[in-house]
Amino acid sequence: MQKFKNIIILAVGLMLLPTMHAVVEAEDEKAEPSLPNKDVPYLKVVQLVQGDMIRRQYADALPSLLAEVRERTTLNVDPFPIYIESFEDEVIFKHPVIYVNFADRADWTLTSGEVKNLRLFIERGGFLFLDAGINASFLRGNVRHGQMHSFADWEVSPEVEAAFKQIYPDRRFEPLSRSDVFFKSYYAGLPDATPLPEAIREFIINEKWPQGTYSTMVMREEDRVAVMAMPIMAMGWGKSEFGQWTTRIGFRVREGAEGLSDRLSEAAYGGESYDTTREDGRSDVIYCETPGIPAWVEEPNGDWRVFRYYHSQEISDYAHAFYTRLGVNLFVYIFSQ
Repeated sequence: MQKFKNIIILAVGLMLLPTMHAVVEAEDEKAEPSLPNKDVPYLKVVQLVQGDMIRRQYADALPSLLAEVRERTTLNVDPFPIYIESFEDEVIFKHPVIYVNFADRADWTLTSGEVKNLRLFIERGGFLFLDAGINASFLRGNVRHGQMHSFADWEVSPEVEAAFKQIYPDRRFEPLSRSDVFFKSYYAGLPDATPLPEAIREFIINEKWPQGTYSTMVMREEDRVAVMAMPIMAMGWGKSEFGQWTTRIGFRVREGAEGLSDRLSEAAYGGESYDTTREDGRSDVIYCETPGIPAWVEEPNGDWRVFRYYHSQEISDYAHAFYTRLGVNLFVYIFSQ
């Protein structure tokens, strides 16, 4: 435990508080890069990949994000993760952070050794991040769907919930408030939304990512967040060796019109419907004509809206900026708890 405390205390001491304060006040401005302190050891992140390393999800994502954290902050983060295949690997006790993409593990039933190690890792001050650990019900039929769609459901995947019941039978994941310091730990608010098409700007700002926040579920160890799960973020992190984004991202937007609720509520329909949990605990009913692709939604207030999909270079660049800022916040938050 003392090793983890020393690492976290060291990381906090390295933060440039004036830089962070300036970013919080100027929400649309990027932080000025600051050089890491080369006199202190690297902070290393462990990544679990079960099976074929070549087939791991978004192979460029975590190294690209860690390089961004290293460039933008004074956290001396090693851009190259340490890979493990199981939580039984004792290397997890040498480093304070484990990153896992949900799809990089085929079976989330933990071995007795993994249960023991993860409980000890968390109790010693470790932090586990589960990317794509939140998947909406309509995305669960195929693991690839949850890798390409960041739907704002507010429940962890059933497999994740079951896995952590093995470790802590009496604990549950809980929503992280949108007002939590996590969402202001380095960047605050959304990137400048001016480049976005006017047709979708208001939805992105007010509904999709209000105040630059994201649906987040956490499990606590005493007063500390020890496990965090989100919808997929890695799709927005990866860069090629030439500094270009390796993915192209579009936006799914809910749209309504006069009389639409009446027409949709009476429409003939042959696809599947799914309940998804909102932030307030109520449910949306999502209708999918094509598996994994929502067509329209019945909302708790009685309104019906259709989903429209928008794609452009400006939209993709904006999404990458958002996910990267949120990722930087993640690691600043982890190392400053």
